[in-house]
Parts: sequence; C-alpha cells; structure tokens
Amino acid sequence: MSQIALDEFHWILDVLQSIDVGLVVVDRQFNIQLWNGFMENHSGIGFSKLQGQGLFHRFPALPESWLRRKVETVLALNSPTFTSWEQRPRLFNFISSKPFTGRSELMYQNITILPLTSRNGTTDHACIILYDVTDAAMGKLGLQEANQQLKVLSVTDRLTGLFNRGHWEECLRQEFNRCQRHAHSSTLMMFDIDFFKKINDGYGHLAGDAVLRRVSKTLMQVLRSTDVAGRYGGEEFGILLLDVDEPGAMYVAERLRIAMAEQIVEFDQHHICFSISVGIARLEPQHATASDWIAAADAALYHAKRNGRNCCVLASRLPGLLSEAKPLPAQVDHA
Repeated sequence: MSQIALDEFHWILDVLQSIDVGLVVVDRQFNIQLWNGFMENHSGIGFSKLQGQGLFHRFPALPESWLRRKVETVLALNSPTFTSWEQRPRLFNFISSKPFTGRSELMYQNITILPLTSRNGTTDHACIILYDVTDAAMGKLGLQEANQQLKVLSVTDRLTGLFNRGHWEECLRQEFNRCQRHAHSSTLMMFDIDFFKKINDGYGHLAGDAVLRRVSKTLMQVLRSTDVAGRYGGEEFGILLLDVDEPGAMYVAERLRIAMAEQIVEFDQHHICFSISVGIARLEPQHATASDWIAAADAALYHAKRNGRNCCVLASRLPGLLSEAKPLPAQVDHA
C-alpha cells in the first residue's frame, strides 16, 4: 500500500473515531469488529476490550431477538434499514449527554443498519449506526404533552376538576344519540347546592369555592367510573348515569344527597355545612332532543327546591306524587 493510501486510510479511521454518531460493525456471528469513539465514550468501554467479542455477551440488555432479525434481514437482502426513536426509543441504554439540563435520563436514538460488502462481493458484516436524537425527541414529546394538557384544559372546569359545561353537554348529546339508536335508556341527574348564595354572602366567594371543590370531590367518590359528571354552571351540576333505570338513579341520588349533608368544610375558622337538591329524569320517548332531557331534569330539580330542598325528585312523578327522600336539616354554622 502506497504512503498516500496509508494516509487516506488513517484519515478515514480518524473520521470514524471522531464522528458524533455511534458506529458498530459486527460479523454474521455478531462479533464486534468496529467500536468507534462515540461508542467508547458513552459505554465507557474501549474497542481494545471488545474487539472480536460477542455483542450480546458483552451487552446482555440489548434486544437480542429484535436486533438479530434486523441484521440478518439486512445481510440477506443486502439492503439498509432504519428505525426511529418513536418505534424503539433506544438500542443501547446510554446516559443522555445532558442529564442535568435535559428532561431525559437516557439517550433517545435513531438506528440505521447498513450491509457491508467486501472486495470479493460477499456481504458478511453489518454496520449499526446510532444517532443521538434526544433533543429532537424531547421537543416532540414536550409538544405532545403540552397539546394533551391543552386538550384536558379545554374540557375541564378549573375550579372543580369536573367536565366543563360545553364538554359535558356534548357528552349528553352523544349519549342521547346512542340511546336513540340502540333503544337504551340512561338517566340524567341535575343538582345544585342549597342556599349557596348565603355561603358566598356570609363567608365570601373563596369559601364558596371551597364548598364547590368539596362537592366535586364527594361526587367523584360516590359515582362509578362510567358516570359522566360536569359543572353545569355556578352551583349546579349534571350527571349522566349510563344505562341506569329510575330506581338505580334514585339510589345513587340518595347516596349522593346523604354524603353531601355529612360534609363539613372548614374555612377561615368556620365550619360550613350544606345540602343539595336533586332532579332525576330518565330518557323518555317524548324527549325529542337532548335539551328536552335537560329540561325534564331541571323541572324535577325545581320541584325539589320548592318541596323544601335537600331531597330528590323524579321527573316521571310530576306533576303528581313526588318520589322524595326524607329531608335532612341543612345548616350553615356561623361559629
């Protein structure tokens, strides 16, 4: 080999060692034939200690079956393949180069596997190329997380954590349409906090907010995971009880009413008690729209409030005999 050829060979070796990507060359038996500077720096193991050794023996955490299949396909077809971090976050569990300023402890990697053809035309080696794409991956993941948070915020009432009115009404319309298509019947509950204005006037709006948050917390403890609760406005709330009949809805409403009456909100050295009034409406054939369904539950709620509050009323019993629970005394402690 001439001096010029030797010089060029050394240049190539220098480039391979200093390039800011990982280069690993293996033979068909997955013995390591090249391990460049990037791989030495991130693994902490020099090439002299790895040359000729089995890749999977030295790095047992590698996804052996996946990598074998990839490399063998590349050699058989004599064609490269590429895997992004979104398909597989990483091949080697290398620590991120920015563990303190970045958001990821481990490096995200894109992987390219190339077939290497020798001078005699045989393809017995593969080159595995690792690209550190941690910054790009974290940027995309951060954007996805931000978009998800915005999506959640767009449907959530920030004070109570329940669905806001717009999203809850959309859920109601979807349930109305589902019941119409499949001849199912769900039940709607509307309730509000009795004498809520007195709480706001007597203790201030921050106290009222504390009561609203307690109502939300208690509500989520009583309901099933399949029920859909939302803040309808002010101190009024709506609950969709999916595939629940009137007796089942009355049972849930009573549990909820009693649970609310047992709550004591401590605020600014005051102990605030409260109760709720509940209107219940099963979806009926005469409800032509979702708005008709809400109107029926609201009418039952109105009668519950006229009937002394702290009780539950079924819309189907109006304007005749009301199905109601024995009221518990509602009170606001002025201590």
